[in-house]
Amino acid sequence: MFNNKSILITGGTGSFGNLFVERILKGFKPKRLVIFSRDEQKQSQMAQKFPSEKYKCLRYFIGDVRDLNRLTLAMKDVDYVVHAAALKQVNIAEYNPMECIKTNIGGAENVVKAAISSNVARVIALSTDKASDPISLYGATKLTSDKIFVSANNIVGSKKATRFSVVRYGNVVGSRGSVIPIFQKLINDGVKELPITDKGMTRFWITLNHAVKFVLRSFQRMKGGEVFVPKIPSIKVTDLALAMAPKLKQKIIGVRPGEKIHEKMCSVHEARLTLEFKDHYVIRPSITFWDYKIDYKKNGLNETGKQVRENFEYRSDNNEDFLNVSQIKNLSD
Repeated sequence: MFNNKSILITGGTGSFGNLFVERILKGFKPKRLVIFSRDEQKQSQMAQKFPSEKYKCLRYFIGDVRDLNRLTLAMKDVDYVVHAAALKQVNIAEYNPMECIKTNIGGAENVVKAAISSNVARVIALSTDKASDPISLYGATKLTSDKIFVSANNIVGSKKATRFSVVRYGNVVGSRGSVIPIFQKLINDGVKELPITDKGMTRFWITLNHAVKFVLRSFQRMKGGEVFVPKIPSIKVTDLALAMAPKLKQKIIGVRPGEKIHEKMCSVHEARLTLEFKDHYVIRPSITFWDYKIDYKKNGLNETGKQVRENFEYRSDNNEDFLNVSQIKNLSD
């Protein structure tokens, strides 16, 4: 579906953006692939990784999602948008709430406005498990962002207008902000113990490759208004530390500001709206779009979902799929 189409990704120089661009270039022949980000150094590095002589479809836009005019200019004649730009460090957001709000909420609003005015066909916004029953400022801003993108379908109304959906997933293995690079640096520095915030802490775990594939698949599945949630394994943080450094001691240091012991991707409050498919869940919008009805039980790939039980909750600690130490060691794409 991406052949001869123009695609834009905000925050395109991050971990997700780099692999997303690589997958698009290998698997499709896009007309244009626009990398929108505010980091000129990372754009320069990306241009070296994907030279323009070989990849003539690539375009680089320096810009911030806080800047509506720049975003609108970048989206001219674009067909598909992936919104990956965000301030996502949980503890930093707690100390810098206004900056997080400007990027994660104001930026989401700007993406919606720019996409509608540019007649973009489909938009997918990346979200996080921290948006489900949030206790952190970051999680609250991403929940608000999710609501903005879902409700945008009601704003545009017409069946032929821009469609917006959300993809929500957990911790991405090895990405910027992941605990793996932190642990690895400490191990390389020769520490005698690894810091653990809480010995019972669990997290959802997804590889970067899986995340990119799921987003690409969601473009095909979406009808507009869904929150897509992949079925992914959980890990215990203590098992991760053991897998990376079996001979090192673990030191409990306490949870950081805004941090949860366990994460959720579908809360019990969303159960009545949640559909289960073979490899993912779909959370339907809580609002009814005023001029048309959508049957979310059958998606764009003709896959069929079923309503989950009344008290269903998808949490990292009650997940049926838990990786053990050996599986964490061998985790690959």
